[in-house]
Amino acid sequence: MQPASESPAALTPPAPTPPDLRVPALRLRGLAKRFGQTPAVDHLDLDVPRGSFYGFVGPNGAGKTTTLSMATGLMRPDAGTAEVGGIDVWAQPREAKQTMGVLADGVMLFNKLTGAQLVTYAGLLRGMDRDTVASRTEDLLRVLGLEDARGKLVQDYSAGMTKKIALASAMVHAPELLVLDEPFEAVDPVSARTIRGLLESYVASGGTVILSSHVMDLVQRMCSHVGIIAEGRLLASGTLDEVRGGSDLESRFVDLVGLEAGDQELAWLQL
Repeated sequence: MQPASESPAALTPPAPTPPDLRVPALRLRGLAKRFGQTPAVDHLDLDVPRGSFYGFVGPNGAGKTTTLSMATGLMRPDAGTAEVGGIDVWAQPREAKQTMGVLADGVMLFNKLTGAQLVTYAGLLRGMDRDTVASRTEDLLRVLGLEDARGKLVQDYSAGMTKKIALASAMVHAPELLVLDEPFEAVDPVSARTIRGLLESYVASGGTVILSSHVMDLVQRMCSHVGIIAEGRLLASGTLDEVRGGSDLESRFVDLVGLEAGDQELAWLQL
């Protein structure tokens, strides 16, 4: 008789526990950061629902990148907590980072690798087997239009190509949460459409995307939820319709943040 411990049922791994939809994909509480005497993020609270396409918008210097860097473990906060799917980013960094993919703004890539090597390296760092990494790398390079540049060093990529290979590296392990800081910056319209389609498909399958952007029309077309930040404080957060309140998002943004000085005419520019 076959021992119970070696029965087919015993050798079959248990099915993964589905995520609790009541637990936010990202939960920030009292997150704070100062640079010298300047508060960059001022005790910010934020909940990003699972399965949402969340747009994080604000003027230059509002604290978007600092907030996302602290939320993903790239920068240690002065105060507060960040949880990804209920996992504390700073108390359990390994577990938290396994569940997310990050496209950070201004972070150097390993640009002495080729595009294919960079994505492969990202997958192997996540503990994936080589066959799966190889298959997914080829899929991502094909979908993002980088097949012809697979053997080219990343240091020789254009700005748009660099953004796309960084996105591929963030997605190769099929994370539950994608955090993308300005993912469409320097990307041409054709590539931008491809990336939008890829992200929309990802969200439709149950993933969560958080993206920061200055392009209000893009956020309004893509996102189901929006948060508006200025001077390190969250001014509004909720579904797109709740935040814009019957107006368009740009008008609501201006109402909350205010216009910069500079809407006046310069006499010497009048020809």
